[in-house]
Amino acid sequence: MRKGPLLVVAAVITAPDGRVLACRRAPGRAAAGCWEFPGGKVETGESPAAALVREIAEELHVDIAVGDILTTDDTAVGERVIRLACYRAELRGPAPTASTDHDALRWVAPAELPALGWAAPDLPAVRLLAQLG
Repeated sequence: MRKGPLLVVAAVITAPDGRVLACRRAPGRAAAGCWEFPGGKVETGESPAAALVREIAEELHVDIAVGDILTTDDTAVGERVIRLACYRAELRGPAPTASTDHDALRWVAPAELPALGWAAPDLPAVRLLAQLG
């Protein structure tokens, strides 16, 4: 029996100056070296917003307020389909300085996002953000 899509959420965290947080996957991780919006898998019985708050706290050690959904897209990655829902998010407190899953954090102007080497599931949100400026 074929498994359904893997439900994943990501936070598009925007600074007051309009730049967006991009995170580069650390060596030894899936999609190592690729940029992504931070987030992770939605666990059984967990709402997407709760999963996103939990994942950001675990990865970046910061608290966020989850806003509106930006994109939801299915992307085939190997044998699996990733259903990535990207939500706008706002920091509640200081900006992150390190990550458990990433070796680099960078604040990037929306128009400059496409210049980074993104993980495939994040590309639809990257294109939309670049268009919106």
